[in-house]
Amino acid sequence: MSERRLRPVDLAREHGISTQAVRNYEEDGILPAAERSPYGYRLYRPVHAEALRAFLALVPGHGHQVAADIMRAANQHDHETLFRLVEQSHARLLADRRTLDAVANALSDLTSPDVPPLTTKDLHIGAVARRLGVQPATLRKWENAGILHPERDRATGYRTYTAATVRDAHLAHQLRRGGYLLEQIADVVEKVRTAGGIAPLESTLEDWRSRLNSRSLAMLKASARLAAYLEHG
Repeated sequence: MSERRLRPVDLAREHGISTQAVRNYEEDGILPAAERSPYGYRLYRPVHAEALRAFLALVPGHGHQVAADIMRAANQHDHETLFRLVEQSHARLLADRRTLDAVANALSDLTSPDVPPLTTKDLHIGAVARRLGVQPATLRKWENAGILHPERDRATGYRTYTAATVRDAHLAHQLRRGGYLLEQIADVVEKVRTAGGIAPLESTLEDWRSRLNSRSLAMLKASARLAAYLEHG
């Protein structure tokens, strides 16, 4: 008994999308190529419906581009590429979660009574080094790694550290003590800098964690859909 044939509108209606979107997905290789009727109309089968369900399930967790690449690999029966794409996406999520944990831990350390309050005036490199208990060369190394961005005194050319830069130095120091690599620290400090400081970032940590959890759940759901499609194909 032959499989039931479906029209573009049948696939589109299930997900509330346009028939043009369905055709676009096919042309982009996200759906396998459709048969054509004697009059040139596209004829889909249940496997195309499974492919569309898998792709739309992949998007929330992996993003549109990665989801599209995964489906193209699936349709080409290139399972090695498919699995690599999925694993790389999970690795990026894990890296984001580790960054979040690093920020949360570092912010907790910075609120410790053992950490001196941030200065309200600019400091030179020696003063900042003494506050942290490190060598000035360490601060220059962090600067070269893109972690710190001290200004320069116009008269002397010496580095000057504003309160925000001193905060970044404290954060870097805490993360370095926690065993984080310089490139990882640069990413964390940039997130603090982009947020506009520690206080605004503290208020967004829960939202950040919630979004990561949503991505994790979306990836789990997508895995089931993708497995169903692979078994169907």
